Amino acid sequence: MTSDQLTLFELLAPTAFVLGAIYLLRTGMPIENPWTRRLVFGLVWIVVAWYLQWRLTVTVLPADGPWYETAWIWFCFTVETLAIFDQLILYIAFLRTTNHSAAADRHEARLRAMPKEQLPTVDVLIPTYNEPLEVLEKTITGALCLDYPNAKVWVLDDGRREWLKDFCEQKGVGYLNRPDNAHAKAGNINHALTKTDGEFVAIFDADFVPQRNFLMRTIGFFADPKIGIVQVPHAFYNPDPLQANLALRKSLPDEQRFFFDVIMPCRDAWDAAFCCGSNSVTRRTALNEAGGGLPTDSITEDMLLSMELLRKGYITRYLGEHLAYGLAPESVEAFFVQRERWARGAIQILFLSKGPFGPGLNLMQRLLFLPSHWLSLGLRTFIALAAPLMFLWAGISPVVDVTASDVVHYYLPMILVTAGGMWVFAPRQHLPLVSLVQGTLLSFRVLPVVLATLIKPFGHPFKVTPKGGASQQSDYSRGIFWMAAGLMAATFAGLLVNLAPEWRIVDDVDVLPVVAFWSAINMVVLFLVCMVALQAPMRRGEERLDIREPTWIVSPAGMIGEFESLDLSLSGAGIAAGADSPLRLQSGDAVRVFIKEVGFVAGTIVRRSQQSVAVHFDLPPSLERDLLIRKLFTAGLDTTEVEASAWSSTRALFKSIVTTRTDLASEAAAPAPAEKPAPKMPARSLVIEPQFQDRRLAEVASSRREAA
Repeated sequence: MTSDQLTLFELLAPTAFVLGAIYLLRTGMPIENPWTRRLVFGLVWIVVAWYLQWRLTVTVLPADGPWYETAWIWFCFTVETLAIFDQLILYIAFLRTTNHSAAADRHEARLRAMPKEQLPTVDVLIPTYNEPLEVLEKTITGALCLDYPNAKVWVLDDGRREWLKDFCEQKGVGYLNRPDNAHAKAGNINHALTKTDGEFVAIFDADFVPQRNFLMRTIGFFADPKIGIVQVPHAFYNPDPLQANLALRKSLPDEQRFFFDVIMPCRDAWDAAFCCGSNSVTRRTALNEAGGGLPTDSITEDMLLSMELLRKGYITRYLGEHLAYGLAPESVEAFFVQRERWARGAIQILFLSKGPFGPGLNLMQRLLFLPSHWLSLGLRTFIALAAPLMFLWAGISPVVDVTASDVVHYYLPMILVTAGGMWVFAPRQHLPLVSLVQGTLLSFRVLPVVLATLIKPFGHPFKVTPKGGASQQSDYSRGIFWMAAGLMAATFAGLLVNLAPEWRIVDDVDVLPVVAFWSAINMVVLFLVCMVALQAPMRRGEERLDIREPTWIVSPAGMIGEFESLDLSLSGAGIAAGADSPLRLQSGDAVRVFIKEVGFVAGTIVRRSQQSVAVHFDLPPSLERDLLIRKLFTAGLDTTEVEASAWSSTRALFKSIVTTRTDLASEAAAPAPAEKPAPKMPARSLVIEPQFQDRRLAEVASSRREAA
């Protein structure tokens, strides 16, 4: 019996079964239960296997048309199979997961009870190449605020900048450079390893600011001798390009949350977590056993190091806590530079004996280190966009004799069950439409890089992800914008042509509604890609964090008023101060703002409304500036975390389509700050012994109040 001969009940039965089973598993059984995970896995892959046998035997093997039609059918099926294989690896990983926060609590309590001299020594390494002062000062100052007594901070300057050397001397941190830039970041760190001798090595990229308790939460895990690396997630204090360019910072989580909140805990459970380049601590003796430093065979030295340590009997432990915050790529171009480097490095490891096909790894570790995602992502996006166009403009179908009923009976349940499984395992992190937009955006640039690397794996230059002012120079990604716009126009035109019987190219009109629906989804995705490719103006030089707490303002006349802060940054603050305030604050007034844990900061009122004032700080290098960095960036303030769902994120994306970008363009973009020599710092360091930090803050605040 064909699907055309099925009754309506029989036609919809697989879809109804899938929806009911997923709903019961999601709401009736805790996902923490291993049996729930196994049941979800079994349900998903029974349905997928049922679909694949139909797909192969009914829509592929009977193909007997012209060679180019048959080749297209087999190519589409091969890409689909590769994508399903990649998804299978992910679902196998989902069978296990971990959460080590309770263990971190125990380790922290143990370390804090130990005498200072018994704590292991740690070298905190901050490799840098061309990052400007406004990026580096946060990381360096944050590292100095670590509440771990036996840590030494080192800045590794591959840019050999005199101003940075002076800055480090004034801040009381170590400064290292080298005569060349061989092997880029890995070579920079390896050089530093020969100049330092701490028992452990913590590494932070130049834009990642560690939280004060970073080492106290991580070092304790090394009591287990088999742990070689402890890795924590990358979290960000600024929006990524999709959040910023669609004005959806409050509606969408950053695009790395699915990886760090869901995938990495699962990898950890299989002993296949890996070092992510920053926000990690490594055992020096493990590094020595692995050759004395980071591997330099691939530009993704962090992943290669994790595999090398696995072969030496060490694992990477993943602690899923936000213990460091950094800069997400600030532009689409910066995003592409970063992801192209990751994709190229992941493909490179396939060609190395230290890679996933080399000796010394178990089967699950080999599967999880395969870079199949980078290839399947680009190819499946290509098929998703090209298949409707080939059908509408050339009448060439990716399948043989498929009807609309077949799509409902076989394809729809497969899509729903795989999406439903992701909803069960990652209800707040995997957002289908968001993932589709991100994947499409990325594929335009990553697929050519992956294919080129497969042909020529090595010899490509290492590109540093632009940060700060260097990342804010392009207004939009022209190639991506016009490619997405052209594909959207071609899809729309193909639909129009086939609507008119006298112009129609497609012979099989029964499946035209299905193709039209597919094309409509593609056009929505491509439109959103166009919007993301248009770089939103940078309205402020510093990110403002939502902080609501008592704040005091001293007016030009010397009057003091207590208000509430709305947001706070290194460059200014928004303060709730109504027009009826007795201070009579006006734009242009020179004021002083008292900030808890910081003291008095001079500033100027730059904007006045009925309910609030905006103050721009005059905050040169000073102890107050350092204390403000400490308050904003090292105290665990997570003001960018977003609680989203598949429905809320989809609604937000559709709303962004009909909302104009006038709100983004209403304020002129601030000029990108050019890198400049560091201003002269006071002849004192921020190095404050942890046990005296809070007392020192109280003394500063008290002295400021007395002076007022």
